[in-house]
Amino acid sequence: MICALGSAVCFGTASVLQAVAARATAPGTGSGVDPALLLRAVRQWRYVAGLALDGLGFLLQIVALRSLPIYTVGAALAASLAVTAVVAARLLRVRLSGTEWGAVGVVCAGLAMLGLASGAEGDETGSTGLRYAMLAVAVAVLLLGAAAGRLPDRGRALALGLGAGCGFGVVEVTVRLIDGVSPGALLTNPAAYALLLGGGAAFLLLTSALQRGSVTAATAGMVIGETIGPALVGVVWLGDRTREGLGWLAILGFAVAVAGALALARFGEAPEGVAAGEASGAER
Repeated sequence: MICALGSAVCFGTASVLQAVAARATAPGTGSGVDPALLLRAVRQWRYVAGLALDGLGFLLQIVALRSLPIYTVGAALAASLAVTAVVAARLLRVRLSGTEWGAVGVVCAGLAMLGLASGAEGDETGSTGLRYAMLAVAVAVLLLGAAAGRLPDRGRALALGLGAGCGFGVVEVTVRLIDGVSPGALLTNPAAYALLLGGGAAFLLLTSALQRGSVTAATAGMVIGETIGPALVGVVWLGDRTREGLGWLAILGFAVAVAGALALARFGEAPEGVAAGEASGAER
């Protein structure tokens, strides 16, 4: 659980840095998926620092997923929005309302309930069909991003966020489906390819979402995509369970944590003034 919360801290802090960098990056084409946007964003140190935090968060996430049910780790990752809100309040001088501070407290309460109710990770290894299904979902995430370019601004942002969340969800599930790290085992395991494709597609779509349209809608879609689906896969196909008699508390904690995160969705977006200032500074 410490690793899951540490991962949320890394991802939440990285979101602030990446949101500022993405908003300061010159826009590209109108497509939902803009690979060149990543190349432009990595020229800014804040985006690179965010990537470094994402890397550390991913390592902590792997450790957590090897010990906890997916639903617990997913809710902890969604709670990174609470971290983003607090960091934005401290570093970017964003003012949090009383309701938003209350939402931060709600997220913490939900995670506390999950921590009390969570059992050990499931002992199911997952079928070959599930591994190929995850690869198919990762491909679908890319196709969704390409199609999102034809949608109106708000619909496009929501689609990009949902696609990014599904991509991150693929990563959560496939970490459990990789049971060997030798080159031979990785090359023959469809889950390894799904992890790389899903994670890469998620970063691409999320960067595009941070740069275009309503990032609040995109972040809400991401939270939904990276929590509900993976949690169901963990319970139905991988054997994730709760402590005896505490299933109700786990369900309540999961719902409370995700609801609190959705209430903080606007913090996926950097303040316009900050982004504009960074952009003008980059031009000079």
